[in-house]
Amino acid sequence: MNVLIDNSELFLTGFKNTGILFIISAFFALILGTIVAGMRVSPAPAMRAAGTFYVNAVRNTPLTLILAFFALGYPQLGLPQISFMNAAIVGLSLYTATYVCEAIRSGINTVSVGQSEAARAIGLPFIPTLTLIVLPQAFRSVVPPLFSVFIALLKNTTVAAGFSVLEAGAIRAYLSERGEPLLPGLLWVALIFILLVLGILSPLQRYLEKKWKVAR
Repeated sequence: MNVLIDNSELFLTGFKNTGILFIISAFFALILGTIVAGMRVSPAPAMRAAGTFYVNAVRNTPLTLILAFFALGYPQLGLPQISFMNAAIVGLSLYTATYVCEAIRSGINTVSVGQSEAARAIGLPFIPTLTLIVLPQAFRSVVPPLFSVFIALLKNTTVAAGFSVLEAGAIRAYLSERGEPLLPGLLWVALIFILLVLGILSPLQRYLEKKWKVAR
């Protein structure tokens, strides 16, 4: 307990930045993942190919390499400079979007093909059919896998500690510099992550599952 109390400002700053990384990255990953999922079920071959290439290329690249590119490689391209925090958000969003895409695509596949055919029969083009008919039903069926993706994202934010972002994963290094015992500090970090998952994400998942429950 002394490690937590004596370094409370470090833990607060670290988990505040973890929260920022998680919320913003989850938001953009959800938007991008939904768009890519739509591309992957598009009737246009070029759109399907682009979506498939993005998912396969990014999902099979280690997250550390993606963050390393935005932290170390991006500044060498002569483009507008961004902070390490923003670089981490971009990398986490792009990476997590591939898993969001596959979760949503699995939900799209659960929607009856007859509904899409009926929409086309009354003259609705692909995008309105997807956004008004298919996706609302797909989201209801993919709440558990989506939250599994977001729980993984919460834990993946610790990778950003290796690229000068002061978040929960960096607490160990700062405790070491202060001469604090590392094991109690790491146990507190792990406990807080468990509390974030069990106290916030899991109840939210259960609430949405109950609210959007699909009648069988």
